[in-house]
Amino acid sequence: MSLEVTDLHVGYATAQVLHGVDFTVGDGESVALLGRNGMGKTTLVRAICGLRPPTVTQGSIVLDGADITRRSSFMISRAGIAVVPQGRRVFGSLTTLENLTVVPRSRASGAAEPWTVERVFEFFPRLAERQKSMARSLSGGEQQMLAIGRALMTNPSLLIMDEPSEGLAPAVLDVIQDRLAGLRTSGLSILLAEQNVDLALDIAERVIIIDDTGRTAWSGRTEELRTDPAPLEKYLSI
Repeated sequence: MSLEVTDLHVGYATAQVLHGVDFTVGDGESVALLGRNGMGKTTLVRAICGLRPPTVTQGSIVLDGADITRRSSFMISRAGIAVVPQGRRVFGSLTTLENLTVVPRSRASGAAEPWTVERVFEFFPRLAERQKSMARSLSGGEQQMLAIGRALMTNPSLLIMDEPSEGLAPAVLDVIQDRLAGLRTSGLSILLAEQNVDLALDIAERVIIIDDTGRTAWSGRTEELRTDPAPLEKYLSI
């Protein structure tokens, strides 16, 4: 599944946040979206997923040739996009297993191997151990695994993750980073909005950087940033 964002301007009632963002995610490609805190990464994720607010005031979001710029979040989800939101937002009053089975299944995915509870438990064995536990009793890392597993259970063609490393202990982050890197060979398209540069460069094939004007400041292959990190230093102060 391919995604094309063109000249996207997005804002809220009192403030315009994005002033011209352009990028693509190819079929089966993993792309990282980098930017300092407050530069509009979450706003962009919400706009792509049809969540309101914010409001798209200019530009387009095209999914596999279809303009989804102003479609509802429900219709966008049915089209094959799943999101792992910032802050995880698991259903605390449900068990781990119930969180995985409560989500609707997408009919858009052409995955050869659909995601099932058993496959998610194989992907994150810790969830299998905690499957009868209430989600609110899980650690932050376990909740992040659950949020990712819940999104995968919809059988998406495009998985969008918003700051999946936020608040995680290094040991847990290593596990999640290893698992997410493994998704690159699954044929799943991935858009990762992240501040953790190491995680982003490990998972993504291409990187998009949003600057403090809310525009696309840099776009290129991950290898280019490994060879010359000047854009990271310029736009992220790394």
